[in-house]
Amino acid sequence: MGKAKALLSIGDSTFVQAVVDALSDGGCEPVLAIVPDDRVVAEAARVTGARVLTNADPGEGPITSMRLALRELGDSVEGVIYMAVDHPCVRAETIATIVDVARSTDAPLVIPTYEGERGHPSFFQQSLFLELMDPTLGGGARTVVHRHLALAELVAVPDPGIRLDIDTPAEYEAMLAAGIDAP
Repeated sequence: MGKAKALLSIGDSTFVQAVVDALSDGGCEPVLAIVPDDRVVAEAARVTGARVLTNADPGEGPITSMRLALRELGDSVEGVIYMAVDHPCVRAETIATIVDVARSTDAPLVIPTYEGERGHPSFFQQSLFLELMDPTLGGGARTVVHRHLALAELVAVPDPGIRLDIDTPAEYEAMLAAGIDAP
């Protein structure tokens, strides 16, 4: 990509700002930004208003960031929405829908869908935290989602951003060429 995903531009914003804005405007509180040990990325996250935590070992995969957030939050929350920085096009309205559904269901997971396909981010109820924290968990949060998918609340949203995952320079260039802007 040439630089950290969090710092990539989307419209007049950065990926990290777009993600934090969607979560905050969608009703999430607190919003934690888990960043690698990188001063520039940490500062970009700090200016978003999120609480910034440093993941000293991001090479072990996204589950390490999720675990850091879960340790920080403890049992002070009923659940978490886990949203990676490579999903900067998710709308705040989608987050608000996920939050509303999570508050009204006993389902351990709330997963958005667009045109019948699952997307990101997902809500994980506190009942799944121990499983997510299990150091022997292979496959990260995806494994937990698959284990509990039959119990998940799937919620259709009119937001193609839940399916847009920017992982490569080609995907980023395609996003820019399509004129996709921050939600």
